[in-house]
Amino acid sequence: METLPTTTVSSSKSERRGRSSKYQSTSKPSVIMAFFSCVAWLYVAGRLWQDSENRVILNNMLKKNYDQKPKVLTVDDKLMVLGCKDLERKIVETEMELTLAKSQGYLKSGSSSGGKRLLAVIGVYTGFGSHLRRSTFRGSWMPQGDALKKLEERGVVIRFVIGRSPNRGDSLDRKIDEEDRARKDFLILENHEEAQEELPKKVKFFFSAAVQNWDAEFYIKVDDNIDLDLEGLIGLLESRRGQDASYIGCMKSGEVVTEEGGQWYEPEWWKFGDEKSYFRHAAGSLIILSKNLAQYININSGSLKTYAFDDTSIGSWMIGVQATYIDDNRLCCSSIRQDKVCSVA
Repeated sequence: METLPTTTVSSSKSERRGRSSKYQSTSKPSVIMAFFSCVAWLYVAGRLWQDSENRVILNNMLKKNYDQKPKVLTVDDKLMVLGCKDLERKIVETEMELTLAKSQGYLKSGSSSGGKRLLAVIGVYTGFGSHLRRSTFRGSWMPQGDALKKLEERGVVIRFVIGRSPNRGDSLDRKIDEEDRARKDFLILENHEEAQEELPKKVKFFFSAAVQNWDAEFYIKVDDNIDLDLEGLIGLLESRRGQDASYIGCMKSGEVVTEEGGQWYEPEWWKFGDEKSYFRHAAGSLIILSKNLAQYININSGSLKTYAFDDTSIGSWMIGVQATYIDDNRLCCSSIRQDKVCSVA
């Protein structure tokens, strides 16, 4: 009986130690979980803060791009665009009308006829190495000095036609300028380069320059190896005065040369059909165009296609307009006719 209290006290102490040990073992995981929870919360909060900043930056970028992107056109904007297009069309039409007005006599200082329409402008092709031939022409059928001025008073202008040297301003150009100052019988094509491969384009520049500088019934291109019966040519032109859309010359056609290296080779031979034959066109030695046809070349020179030779090039342009083809044997310079107005020099 005396030992019972001791046993009770001892078991009570053991119980307290067990509970204390149990509490300690259950509190450690809680602390750890609480720590990781805090870490997780800090991580999430940090990401949310970072995402918030990213959203602000992205929102600023979107706002900036939105301000820069094209706005939807209003009715007034569309009308403004249409108005600009209409204005552009009117400018083009005005330029064409201005070109037409120039060719009809509203010229700068260039017409020697005092406002009266000339009969003809004759352009004689020449080159940098053709000084001797020019001298020969001046001493035979082509007037010079006061005689040239008197011919212009009759309504006929004659000019040697030449472009500029590939080396602009070199000795070749200077010699031509000096000769022109002395003789005053050149039409210098400032925008044309005088070279063999550029020869087909020369005819566009000639007719354009002639129309811009002189108001005439006819514009005539003559090769540099042709002698003219000037009075006979003037008589022929007088009989044709007033005939609009006249394409006059020694008309011909012929086989297109397809063999490279051959004389008269046409690089674009395949465009002339299976028969490989040229369309009807005036021989290149002497070609006469009435005012409105020369004017057509002037207005459309930028888009007119040239072939290997100037006579076929002109013939191709005449196909597309209402031109009257006039085949006059007196303009066949290599023929044996007695009444021809031209001959091979």
